[in-house]
Formats: sequence, C-alpha cells, structure tokens
Amino acid sequence: MKLDSNLAAVVTGGASGLGEGTARMLAREGVRVTIFDMNEEHGIRTADDIGAAFVKVDVTDEASVKAGFEKAREINGVERILVNCAGIALGRKTVSTDRNSGELKCHDMESFSKVVEVNLLGTYRVIRHSALAMAQQEPVTEDGCRGVMVVTASVAATDGQIGQAAYSASKGGVLGMTLPVARDLTEYGIRVCCIQPGVFMTPMVSTMPEKVQEALAAGVPFPKRLGRPDEYARLVRFICESDYMNGESVRLDGAIRLPPK
Repeated sequence: MKLDSNLAAVVTGGASGLGEGTARMLAREGVRVTIFDMNEEHGIRTADDIGAAFVKVDVTDEASVKAGFEKAREINGVERILVNCAGIALGRKTVSTDRNSGELKCHDMESFSKVVEVNLLGTYRVIRHSALAMAQQEPVTEDGCRGVMVVTASVAATDGQIGQAAYSASKGGVLGMTLPVARDLTEYGIRVCCIQPGVFMTPMVSTMPEKVQEALAAGVPFPKRLGRPDEYARLVRFICESDYMNGESVRLDGAIRLPPK
C-alpha cells in the first residue's frame, strides 16, 4: 500500500508519544490523518501543526468511538489505515503492604479493569468499527487490500515485571488477538499487525528524573538508549507498505528482555 494523499488514516492516542510520531509520519507522506485522543489541548496543537484533524474520543465508550469515526470520515473519508496507540499504564502488585497502615491489601479490581478496558477492549472496540467500514470499500492494491491495521502491545505482554499484572494482561490480550483478527479479516483484504515496543521516550518517561531515564536506557542491550517515537512510526510505515506483512507481531526493543523489576 503506497502512502499518499489518496489514503485516510486514524491514529488513536495520536496527541503524544508513539501516536503523535505516527501521525506526523503519515501526514508527511500526504496521508489525510485524524487524531483520536482524550487530550484536547495536545491533540488540537498536534493536528494544527501537521495539517491533520482532531476528534476527542474515549476508546472505552462505544458512542464516543462511533461518533469519532463518523466525524473523521466526514472530514477525510473512510480510513484505510488504523493505528492503535491509545493506552494507559499502572504499577500495582497483586498483594502489597499499605504504606500508611502497614496492612496487606490486594490489587483493587477497579484500576485493573480500567487498564484492560482502555488497552485491550478499547483497541478491539476501535478495530471493529474501522473494519466494518474498510470491508465495504474498493481495494487499493493489486492484491485486493482494502486497509491496514496496526495495534500496539508491549514487551510487557511476554516479559511482565513485578506490579504489571494489569498492564501485561491487557497487552498480552492485544498480542493474542492479532492473528485471529487478521484471519477474521482476510476475506475482506484487511491486514492486521502488532508492534511490541520496548522502553520508549514517551511523555510518561520524559517526566521521570534524568537518573531514572538513564537507568532505563542502561537496561537496553543495543542501542543503549530509549526508543524514539519516530522509530515506532518507521515500523508502522514498513508494515503499511509491505503488502505481505500480515498477522505478525514485531518487537521493537533494542533486544531488551525485562527483568522481574
């Protein structure tokens, strides 16, 4: 699939981090981009900067997702590229000691469910709406491809650390559904691939103390640094342009394997 102005794309979580890097890359190639995000300030600023559209969308809300796609399609037409970057992280042990009372407590289900709702169910919620529209479009390649979807898991899907039960479960779900969803959509010419990023310089990491960032980078075998959003975006581009790439998950991690903590 050639990236150009004939294509429209939707990027969830596109206001910052990996999503922003992807939105910028697609816009540079001429693709008509719509950013879905909850952060209006950053989303509008990014969209204005790259000539994209912004729609405030909550991926955990069915009505919000449906309305977001309707708006995006009014502006740019039906998307042929969907990149799912919306997600949240949480660090909490299954059982831990309360710092104030000294009592043992278990992981609360509310926050566990929230992480799964955003990262896993939110990803699938967006996929199902996009797939329905893509499947009704004319092919754009000689192979009959109608669209490409990229989902974002994490190395934590297989290397989950202490305190990452919720996050790893959600990202493991994203990784696990990649192949069956790709197989579901084969008859409609829609490809689906997954990226498992390692430790990247995202807004969450950039606010950490410099020593913490250095420690994170030191754990990466090579290159010994944090990943950059533009590197994630280049892999998205490769997936979009590689018509034989389907149902696959790719680690983008500098060969890191996360230790227990």
